[in-house]
Amino acid sequence: MGNINIEDIIGESKKSSLCKRFAKILGAEVLESRRDLCVVTFNRDLDVEILGRRTRSPLVLGALFSFENMDKCGKTLNLGETVILQEEINPFISILRENHIKVTALHNHWLFENPRLFYIHFESIDEPLDFARKVAEALKVLKC
Repeated sequence: MGNINIEDIIGESKKSSLCKRFAKILGAEVLESRRDLCVVTFNRDLDVEILGRRTRSPLVLGALFSFENMDKCGKTLNLGETVILQEEINPFISILRENHIKVTALHNHWLFENPRLFYIHFESIDEPLDFARKVAEALKVLKC
C-alpha cells in the first residue's frame, strides 16, 4: 500500500473548497473538482423549441465555467461558455470586456430553434474567485 501524502490531502481539500466557492458565486453546481481542475455548471431557464419541440437539454441551455493551472501568484486559466439570447449579447460582452475578460467566440449551435440562441465563450488569467465575481456581474444582464 502506498504512502499517504498529507500535503496532497490538504491541497485537494483547499481546491475542493475553492471550487465550491467558485460555484456559489456563479450560482452553479460543481460538475468536477480535482487537484488540477474545477468545472461548474448551471442550466438557463429558457423556453426553447428546436424543430418545433420543447427542449430542456443541457446541450441547449447549459453554462459551463472552469479554472485550472494555478500559478504561484494564485492566478488560473479561467474559461466560460453560456447560451445567450440575441438581445443579451451586447450588454453581456460589454461587462466582460470592462472586466478584462476576453470574448473568444460567439456562434450558434442549432438550426430551427426558437428563440434564436447563441453561445459565447470567454477566457482570462485571473484569480478564480475574481473571475467568478466578474462573470456573475455579466450574468445579471441575462433574463433567466
